[in-house]
Amino acid sequence: MRNNLFEIENLPPLDSEIFITLLEQKNIKIKKIISNTIKTPQTFIQKEDEFVVLLKGCAKIEINGEIKKLKAGDYLFIPANTPHTLLKTKKTAIWLAIHIY
Repeated sequence: MRNNLFEIENLPPLDSEIFITLLEQKNIKIKKIISNTIKTPQTFIQKEDEFVVLLKGCAKIEINGEIKKLKAGDYLFIPANTPHTLLKTKKTAIWLAIHIY
């Protein structure tokens, strides 16, 4: 496998995601997330802080009651233990997530 954020070897089934760990070092974990046409909202609560960048696609996410519409290049910081819901994505979305412990 080449080290390329935009290549997709295995597309997850529709309305699901896959998480690929790219690097795990000391207090950080970097993941590539591939979301395939999310239509069913998915809620996450993580024990660590997360900095996430939408690299490809469009997405709608709800954090603290606020809905954010994201396009490629948009990024968010999500503090630890903050519920956030991925409401939907258009087609395939690729994310880069950095988890800080």
